[in-house]
Amino acid sequence: SDPALKSLWLSECKGMADRIQSMRLSLRQKVEAGMLAATPIDGSKSRKNWSHITEQIGMFCYTGLSLEQVLRLRSEFHVYCTDDGRFSMAGVNESNIDYLSHAMVSVCMT
Repeated sequence: SDPALKSLWLSECKGMADRIQSMRLSLRQKVEAGMLAATPIDGSKSRKNWSHITEQIGMFCYTGLSLEQVLRLRSEFHVYCTDDGRFSMAGVNESNIDYLSHAMVSVCMT
């Protein structure tokens, strides 16, 4: 095998892993900030712990959203994930993270 090619591959893998980790942190921060700022219908504040977003590793993120919330994400915001609320973090980027976090907060608050 070519050592230079392997080195390049490892560097690219590290870059992808770092980007996903950064998106996890940003998503958690944005959702937590949105939940603190929003007031649901009953006037309470959400105490949901979102630390699991940054405690997980890998390309997929289990959000803890219910099936009802996932269905609202799809129908109201055109955000798609598995029925159990799992997202592909590879698809989350600086261009869509604000929209995603807003959609998650919206479905959690009503």
